[in-house]
Amino acid sequence: MKKEKDKTKVKASARKIRMSAQKARLVIDLIRDKKVSDAEAILSNLNKKAARIILKVLISAKANAINNLQLEEEKLYILKAYIDEGTVLKRHFFDSRSHIGRRDHRTCHINIIVGIKG
Repeated sequence: MKKEKDKTKVKASARKIRMSAQKARLVIDLIRDKKVSDAEAILSNLNKKAARIILKVLISAKANAINNLQLEEEKLYILKAYIDEGTVLKRHFFDSRSHIGRRDHRTCHINIIVGIKG
């Protein structure tokens, strides 16, 4: 049995962003389940690196909805917004007393699904 695609949902994502998922989740929690226009206003006034990147993904999802599915911009809501953990870049450095230390450079994947409620 073939699953039919929903015609009112559009997804946009950014993968392998050099930022920890924990820091990005603080920002994405502010815009979940809001109108797209309200979320853009919130993100453009936040002074965080994650807000700039999430705003780009949100604009991309909105453009996909308008151009590909011909949905109206005023009716768009953020249906799902979540952050997944990406790969960890492990970097080694010389520590005190001839030990080798490690610094982890974390990455994350930003996913936003935009559509019409109902």
